[in-house]
Amino acid sequence: MKQISFLPTFGNWKKAARRALREGISPNEIAWEEIGEDRPGLHLFEEAEPETTAKAAPEFRVPKRFLALAKLVALHRQPTRWPLLYRLLWRLTHGESHLLEISIDPDVAMEELWRTYYANIFNPARVKVRAMQAEMPKKYWRNLPEATLIPSLLHEAPQRVESMMKKSAAKIAVQDGDEWRPAPAPKTSSLTTLREAAAHCTACPLYKNATQTVFGEGRKGAALMLLGEQPGDQEDLTGKPFIGPAGQLLNRALEEAGIDRDAVYVTNTVKHFKWEPRGKRRIHQKPSSRDIAACRPWLEAELRVVRPDVLVCLGSTASQAIFGSSFRVTKERGKVLESELTPRVVTTVHPSSLLRQPDEESRRREYALFVADLGVALRAAEEK
Repeated sequence: MKQISFLPTFGNWKKAARRALREGISPNEIAWEEIGEDRPGLHLFEEAEPETTAKAAPEFRVPKRFLALAKLVALHRQPTRWPLLYRLLWRLTHGESHLLEISIDPDVAMEELWRTYYANIFNPARVKVRAMQAEMPKKYWRNLPEATLIPSLLHEAPQRVESMMKKSAAKIAVQDGDEWRPAPAPKTSSLTTLREAAAHCTACPLYKNATQTVFGEGRKGAALMLLGEQPGDQEDLTGKPFIGPAGQLLNRALEEAGIDRDAVYVTNTVKHFKWEPRGKRRIHQKPSSRDIAACRPWLEAELRVVRPDVLVCLGSTASQAIFGSSFRVTKERGKVLESELTPRVVTTVHPSSLLRQPDEESRRREYALFVADLGVALRAAEEK
């Protein structure tokens, strides 16, 4: 038994395999061993090849299809890939040149498995034909084992994307008997129609303990849309957003920033009040990711109908609903950003955080920063 130790890359395997073929070493006589860069290998072929030989070394030819397949197989982490590839190489160069066409052969079946794997991981929603052709011109696709699948996969892509979207819209999360599903926001250009539909929303469990839906307030075409987290106790009782202590502080800050509250659209990421009882009081609870996901269609509908020049996210919940859970308001506040939902976004703290500052000096400092962030949003809206 001959042992070949090598760094596990296709190039190193190819070099060793070519020498093994020239030496006439059959697959059953080789033990392939992967090594790391910090370990010297037991090189079967470490001696220099003679500069001249009495007889020229034989040349071996294999189908381009095999080389393309071998490169893909080499990317796998299974150590048995090397003896398998050499076994195929040996058979292709020793009288079985049409081996790859015999799909039922045990050694060749892996190609069919690769096609199955490729078809299953193919994401029609992310396919970019131009990028595929830039990476590898179409004339070379015929050398890929999955090439026969590509035309049909591309043809089916639009239908598969539509099917994926329908399945996503129908997803239901269940926990302890409660269900969360995407809210049934109607496709309309009327805020009144949206508000009336949202009044009957039961897409998440929050409606069970809330007094009513608290939908957004303002006019279509507002230059600024302010997005908070969720309604509070007073908002839940009246059905209007931002009228409690945080809302009163917001009104004052808007005025100082030169923004007319009546000219902006104000809404929340979640439309129902989430709370827990503490004595006779209802204490705010942070909405979960499921609550936010269920309510997202209402926010998307509001953005579509209002079409604000700038969206102002108040606090981490609103900001992360737009930019994802890794977004940090403390690092990005006061900047004009872009998002998939709306062209320009400015993030800042929620006005309720100003009420929780430990002392008067902190409250003044944070309030001044909050007003400055609102000023950034106003200037961005005026620059349209």
